[in-house]
Amino acid sequence: MIKHIVVWRLDERAGDKAANALRLKQLLEGLNGRIPGLLKLEVGIDFSRENESSDVVLVSEFESRQALEAYQTHPAHAEVAPFVKSVRSERRVIDYEA
Repeated sequence: MIKHIVVWRLDERAGDKAANALRLKQLLEGLNGRIPGLLKLEVGIDFSRENESSDVVLVSEFESRQALEAYQTHPAHAEVAPFVKSVRSERRVIDYEA
């Protein structure tokens, strides 16, 4: 199994951060059940608001590396990507075998 974790800081210049975080959560969680090989996807919104915090986290599980690669180019994922890019100021990612 592959874990794919992404954390974002949202750009304050992109509008209401809370509204953007919620929309990001809805869009990403809407990918559940739509992409082959995607076993689980959940999105969390940070409530601590510490200086070192990020705003949104994606935690997802895939059957294999090939499934993760297919997710990256899947049309459903491609529909979400423009919104994500438009509201983020920073992105960090880690992929690992579990």
